[in-house]
Amino acid sequence: MTPTIRQARASDAEAVAAFTRDTWADRDVTDYLPTVFDEWVDADGDDRRTLVADVRGDADARAEPGDVVGIVRGHRLSAWEAWASGMRVAPDHRGEGLSGVLTDAVFDWARDRGCTVCRNMTFSWNGPALGSARRVGFEPCTELRWAHPTPDPDAGAATARVDPDPAPDGAWAFWSASAAREQLRGLVMDDEVSWALSTLTRERLHAAAAAGRLVTVDEGAGGFAERIRTFEREEDGDGDVEYAEYAVGAWPEGDADAAGAVLAGVARDAAACGVDRTRVMIPEGVTWASDAATSRADIADEPVFVLAARL
Repeated sequence: MTPTIRQARASDAEAVAAFTRDTWADRDVTDYLPTVFDEWVDADGDDRRTLVADVRGDADARAEPGDVVGIVRGHRLSAWEAWASGMRVAPDHRGEGLSGVLTDAVFDWARDRGCTVCRNMTFSWNGPALGSARRVGFEPCTELRWAHPTPDPDAGAATARVDPDPAPDGAWAFWSASAAREQLRGLVMDDEVSWALSTLTRERLHAAAAAGRLVTVDEGAGGFAERIRTFEREEDGDGDVEYAEYAVGAWPEGDADAAGAVLAGVARDAAACGVDRTRVMIPEGVTWASDAATSRADIADEPVFVLAARL
């Protein structure tokens, strides 16, 4: 039966959970989707849309487990940028082209809202997702890694280079001509939608500075970091852990001292927020990772890949 692609409804929760609970069972990684589905449906509107593939003959009836066999979510992040996330297809229906049908539906939805590009993200270890993304029209865009400097109100001498008053124009001048921007294709973590990337703007840096969320070094010439949110999540063995998330940590490539100053500024900023841990997006590559590691910041074990499709 050809599935119907339609907007998700709250009554689909059980059907969606039935095929997403064990998505990565072989890696002992829990799929977040069943826990956020209700929130997604509640938040759907002109800029956010959750779509499902429904194999019933009567798509108006309440979905039962086995009826909904695919899901994807689209976001409009700016006037021209869209983001696709949460692509899942039920195991019994993989290989039937459903990911392509769902992706086409998201692309159509984004085009209708004026977007000219749609991007997505996948972990580097997720080969099936990478292959599926390429088959349905996404192309390689960039790669990133997380750095995790420990919150510390006394982060050290490196913070002597951190500007007491952030310099958004200096940060923008640095970013505009930096290797970090080139590596990341101008993208940073979106300041509204979690786990999504959008293009950094000068206006956004000014807003961050005005809100006390911007860290700059050497009047911006030595790099910067932008805090975008704090959040809490439950972690095995540690209970509820509060994070400060930074859209990007950027410095001159290969300048370990500047990296240390940026990440020390993050450590102090995070401590002032009263959080337990940090998550800072940095460009992927041996130079960037070793710059961060030189400052003794923890770095993630694996990179994350971003792909993009022109609409």
